[in-house]
Amino acid sequence: MWRIFWWVRQVGFVCAGAFFLYYGIELLIFAYELKEPHTFLMTFFAANLIILISAALIVGFAYRMISVYRQLKKPGGA
Repeated sequence: MWRIFWWVRQVGFVCAGAFFLYYGIELLIFAYELKEPHTFLMTFFAANLIILISAALIVGFAYRMISVYRQLKKPGGA
């Protein structure tokens, strides 16, 4: 039972990361519509930070899921 919960939790983390990745991209697009340079810079760097962190989390969770899946596929993995 805990295995199913672990997989569901990991998929949920990846989905949350994908949501924040999408939000960061939308915020980056919005930043280019701003008129003031200071506001543009702050929004631009904030959006890039959101994109960087969420992409790193997605890669980390996907790597963990792939490594666990490979261990389970081995003959003595489970």
